[in-house]
Amino acid sequence: MKEIIVSLLNQYLPQTGYLQNKYLISVLLILFFFFLGKLLLIIINGFLQKLAAKTTNKIDDLILDKIKKPVYYLILTFGLEVAFFYLQINSYVTKIINSLMAIVFLLIISRALDILIESWGLAFAKRTRSQIDDVILPLLHKVEKVVFVIIAFLWILKIWEINITPYLAGVGLSGLVLGLALQDSLKNIFGGISLILDKTFRVGDKIKLESGEVGTVHDIGLRSTKLITYDNEVIYIPNGYLANSKVQNYHHPVPRVRVGINFSVEYGTDAQKVKDLILPLIKKMSEVLEDPMPTVDFQEMGDFALKFKAFFWVPHWTRAYPKKLEATELIYKALGKAKIGIPFPTQTIYFRK
Repeated sequence: MKEIIVSLLNQYLPQTGYLQNKYLISVLLILFFFFLGKLLLIIINGFLQKLAAKTTNKIDDLILDKIKKPVYYLILTFGLEVAFFYLQINSYVTKIINSLMAIVFLLIISRALDILIESWGLAFAKRTRSQIDDVILPLLHKVEKVVFVIIAFLWILKIWEINITPYLAGVGLSGLVLGLALQDSLKNIFGGISLILDKTFRVGDKIKLESGEVGTVHDIGLRSTKLITYDNEVIYIPNGYLANSKVQNYHHPVPRVRVGINFSVEYGTDAQKVKDLILPLIKKMSEVLEDPMPTVDFQEMGDFALKFKAFFWVPHWTRAYPKKLEATELIYKALGKAKIGIPFPTQTIYFRK
């Protein structure tokens, strides 16, 4: 770009008069880019920010506010570079100016990325009640700054004509070692992010793990999820494991759940009599939903008993266990009162004379 500008100046400037003085032209170039930067600030403050204020989100407003001054300094340093190039000064001064331009350019990108990360974090925080966003956002900001510092360092080395191949090899090797060392931690971190983004479960949901543990989600952390069991014990599960295993969520798609109670009666009992005895008792229980209706099913003729199962729905999963205990006691008392035998496993042994 600077070569094109200098070429146009040499082509169109008159060969006589004050404009033949290179130092005067250099000063005029600096003043031109100074006023160009000021004009850009006026355009951003007067037109672009008013245009951004009409949009529904605030991201563009914040980005314009954060980058307008760095853009102004970028234009000013570019003007200095063009002026020194026109004077054919390619010494340390030019390298210093190029280094400043690289830093300012990366600063503009870094500030814009900061706004995007922060905006994503606010939207992310609204979709979850956990504290994971409070940990992830600062972490992302720090990672982003470290990455830009490394890029700026390598870029400046290249400007000063220092061979960066050994540094790139060292960065690649260090990244490989660090990646292998933090493999499990990174797996858990990204596992936690995927759990929240996929809405697998939220804080307060009752879940059942693939290994059989049942409890309520207490917290979704950066590396692990805390599960509180019915015995008031806390289980810490790595997020990487949860993200790759089968999890049963009792809270979704709706909080209501179906309760099933197995019971058996002795052979010779009228199956319809059992249904007519148990079904009204289930229907009369409090908190049992009428839709779907409770049922009592004759499911199997077992080895030593007729097997039944009573089904009913409760409005919330927190009431499933207490109602199961209540219904089990009612069924047992009703069978005993009706003189219906409840069998137990038996064996008949024949002795040969």
